[in-house]
Amino acid sequence: MSEFKRIPPEQAQVLREQGAVVVDVRDPATFAALHISGSKHLDNHSLHAFIQGADLDAPTVVVCYHGNSSQGAAAYLISQGFSDVYSMDGGFELWRTTYPSETAQGSSE
Repeated sequence: MSEFKRIPPEQAQVLREQGAVVVDVRDPATFAALHISGSKHLDNHSLHAFIQGADLDAPTVVVCYHGNSSQGAAAYLISQGFSDVYSMDGGFELWRTTYPSETAQGSSE
């Protein structure tokens, strides 16, 4: 796969249940306040380490506020050798209304 795919929260949830890595590119304070359970926070400080330690073939779902910034981040991961990357349309805002019980508080897990 040479490009990321845009998916709705429902498909992201299926991938998540199948073991996909979920990464959140929102700012650290917003992530700490509430995020998708089990997701990892990515920013300019943690990105390099994440890429170095990642399984480049593992399904990876990128989440932001509303589904716009995640597209750029997903494209970047593809450019770094990731092969199965998804950008979640609607972002965390749509996720938390669709799956309110699938959220958590605190810093990166």
